[in-house]
Amino acid sequence: MAEQSQTVEVDARRLLCPMPVIRLQDAISELTIGDMVKITCTDPGVKSDIPAWCNINKHSLLNIEDQQYEIIITVRKENDD
Repeated sequence: MAEQSQTVEVDARRLLCPMPVIRLQDAISELTIGDMVKITCTDPGVKSDIPAWCNINKHSLLNIEDQQYEIIITVRKENDD
């Protein structure tokens, strides 16, 4: 039977660049391939910073959602590099 993936939530509210990306990177490093991170941010710069980080590190950007003053981004871990 296949293991279910887990989703970890990371609170990066009120943090400015580069801290949300660092928090995401730290969370991803603790997970196994297929697991996801849902990071909640308030810095609008994450809408470009996190997709760029995902592209460089070859992880999947699944969703960017704007909710009033928060940006919720979901990323799936694709490798252990």
